[in-house]
Amino acid sequence: MKFAKKSLGQNFLIDKNIIKKIICSTDINNKNVIEIGPGKGALTDEILSKNPKSLCIIEKDKIFSHDLKKKYKDDKRVKVLNSDVLKFNIENICKNNSIIFGNLPYNISSQILVNFLKFKEWPPKYTNLIFMFQKELGEKIIGKFKTFNYGRISILANYRLEISKKFFVSENCFFPRPKVKSIVIQFKPKNKISHKIKDIKNLEKVTNILFSNKRKMINKNIKKIINKESLRKLSSLDLSLRPSEIGPETYYRITEIYESL
Repeated sequence: MKFAKKSLGQNFLIDKNIIKKIICSTDINNKNVIEIGPGKGALTDEILSKNPKSLCIIEKDKIFSHDLKKKYKDDKRVKVLNSDVLKFNIENICKNNSIIFGNLPYNISSQILVNFLKFKEWPPKYTNLIFMFQKELGEKIIGKFKTFNYGRISILANYRLEISKKFFVSENCFFPRPKVKSIVIQFKPKNKISHKIKDIKNLEKVTNILFSNKRKMINKNIKKIINKESLRKLSSLDLSLRPSEIGPETYYRITEIYESL
């Protein structure tokens, strides 16, 4: 029997009702689908039952990857890639109108999400991301301005993505049973973005610097990003505010100014 590896953050989803709920969150009939981290293939079987046009599976675990290749060797729709999704350029295999599912390992889930924000072509070729996160992280991703969970990851996610659906998943739906609840979030790419940030990495840098001292005023840290002259372009910004007291649009504007220097 193949056991879960803690190093890969493996927790296998075993609740069939939740599996069906995830896959039914969007229509995948005759669509191109990508699945990240399928493990034993619980989601995979349900995806294939909905008749996708193609299914590309990305699995880091060599044993699971081998088993999946063997299991689906006669299904021409299925392609299994034994690869680390963080080291793999998923944009290169993303086909038009792709739908992407992922029961993501908790330890790298935020990094995986940010990689989908960094696609060079925008709007991207994917139309839906349906990802499962640890509940605590998921609530930070969907955290709105002026709420407790608002922060870096919500600022990054909301720059290019619309959050359209979410539901919680009990610890009892997994084996081995994790210590925390999970949350499924559905994202759709924004076709029109008001701010023109050239490189999402710069938004990462700006938010990282300003949120490095979450309880302190931004007056010192913002000077690490832009000079005094450029600060005049943000005349309405109160430098005595703390990072969580500044709206996402201001962070996008700060990043634009930073890129112009």
